[in-house]
Amino acid sequence: MKQFPDSPHAPAETRGWPPISVIMPVLNEERHLREAVDQVLAQSYPGEIEVVLAVGPSRDRTQEVADAIAAADPRVTVVPNPTGRTPNALNAAIAASRNDIVARVDGHAMLPSDYLRVAVETLAETGADNVGGIMAAEGITPFEQAVACAMTSKIGVGAAAFHVGGTAGPADTVYLGVFRRSALDRVGGYDEHFQRAQDWEMNHRIRQSGGLVWFQPRMRVSYRPRPDVKALAMQYFHYGRWRRVVARTHEGTINLRYLAPPAAVLAMLLGLVVSPFFPLALVVPGGYVAAVVAGSALTGGGLPAAALLRLPVVYAAMHCSWGWGFLTSPRKLARPLR
Repeated sequence: MKQFPDSPHAPAETRGWPPISVIMPVLNEERHLREAVDQVLAQSYPGEIEVVLAVGPSRDRTQEVADAIAAADPRVTVVPNPTGRTPNALNAAIAASRNDIVARVDGHAMLPSDYLRVAVETLAETGADNVGGIMAAEGITPFEQAVACAMTSKIGVGAAAFHVGGTAGPADTVYLGVFRRSALDRVGGYDEHFQRAQDWEMNHRIRQSGGLVWFQPRMRVSYRPRPDVKALAMQYFHYGRWRRVVARTHEGTINLRYLAPPAAVLAMLLGLVVSPFFPLALVVPGGYVAAVVAGSALTGGGLPAAALLRLPVVYAAMHCSWGWGFLTSPRKLARPLR
């Protein structure tokens, strides 16, 4: 591994392994927070680790849990995030952190034990400004298993490597991310206007400033999908809505993959509207249903029967909600001029 500059005060066994600040935006994470922090602090990483929890106004005991963790371990710091919004929490945690390597981790993320080690090795070997890996969706219930299958399938989420995997290399964006502080300072951190898609938007600015974003498939983070159709549809509706805000803010960042869901929604709506006059127009929504059922059969072979039966509904909810969110994204959400 190419070494980072050593701190003159670092213990001999940590030389070459820079200290890392792990920043965690936390809201309503009473159930998972302690385990998530424990997994960070138990990393098989030779260097020093600090954790900064930016806690929003939660509806459960998240604040008490965070305060108890910090009281028991001097490596953990708690800072307030009065807005409860993710980009605000991330910027507050970055401001309170002190190290030159900054790793974003969610309050319910479950990291493999070598996550930070692999990240630092990859930063050193590639010269990248940000490295990240795979959002490894894993479900427990039949519905969650169906969502996990869809979120790791090109039919569900396109060809994004951080969803479906691939070889290591440059990427538009990655899941979570381990950053050089110099890159965060260069682009001014997260843009707090973006309630969603803030990771994609900031990685775009890092790349526009000449930086490199690198996908490392060895960095896998377990992700628990939404538990029901309503929550899944709302998640993807907001993804589509805010992805259009990004497209309006940064011209030229949209492509056919992003336009496919709104185009499909428009075509199906048009087919349903004109079908009383031209019954053949039902071929469009009917064709989509047939395609989703066929796609489910192709991608869901390893699922239990109960999950496989739910997979067409999951695909439809993801596609249609994302597409409708994109189509109805109001111009008032446009980012104000800097």
